[in-house]
Amino acid sequence: MPDAVRPTTVRRCAVLGSPITHSLSPVMHRAAYAELGLDWTYEAIEVGEDELAGFLAGLDASWRGLSLTMPLKRVGLELVDRASSVATAVGGVNTILLGDGHRAGDNTDVPGVMGALRERDLGEPRSARIVGGGATATSVAYALAALGVSELEIVVRDRSRATAPAEAARGAGVSVAVESFEHPLLAKVDVLVSTIPGSAVGSRSHELAESSRAVFDVAYDPWPSPLVSAAEQAGLPIVTGIDLLAHQAALQVELMTGSEVEPSLLRAAALGALES
Repeated sequence: MPDAVRPTTVRRCAVLGSPITHSLSPVMHRAAYAELGLDWTYEAIEVGEDELAGFLAGLDASWRGLSLTMPLKRVGLELVDRASSVATAVGGVNTILLGDGHRAGDNTDVPGVMGALRERDLGEPRSARIVGGGATATSVAYALAALGVSELEIVVRDRSRATAPAEAARGAGVSVAVESFEHPLLAKVDVLVSTIPGSAVGSRSHELAESSRAVFDVAYDPWPSPLVSAAEQAGLPIVTGIDLLAHQAALQVELMTGSEVEPSLLRAAALGALES
């Protein structure tokens, strides 16, 4: 077990979002606490955008950290006292650290994406396609740029939704094209990343998979997602939303507790919960 300074009082952490009942964060963080021997608590709490400021104002000194999921990542950035350079660059926080009356914001989605892709040893992708344009897509775009992608296509139903991820990628020197979801997929890319729900991919799962050399699907509900199933049938390398969750959660655990856990431990906990 890693050496760590053990707190003398119970610390509280939670994941916030709406909807939140499907979240696998509690099972992962609790597995980490068990591994580290920490008597901490972690729960899932339904909080909407308009409710986040009031929720944060009501927290007492027992709270150590919060994980933010949709739709709170962007509004969360406005409510912290300071934010990491990565969180500022992508315009959103998925982690808030609490202590001494201050709130520090960070974003572990970006290094989580990078860790998940590197773990699957996909080489050095140069071209990519992102489906979706939300906060997760923005983090993915920034991460792909950091990994060396030079050409990026963003596929969205509403072109205005692509503004944030396109700006994040262009700011890192990436050539970006934006296409509508109905547009034919004309070029094969090194990696395709879907950030939209599995149900939204629908009948285009096989087309999306076959337009790429590797598939990364952030969705995990339902499990396996239609896109992951299509990629498996095509014999393509696959990175899953569970991989991303495990890597970003391991980084959150380290930020909140000061101790490291292996992403594989958290992935096993999440998969166990999905399969139970």
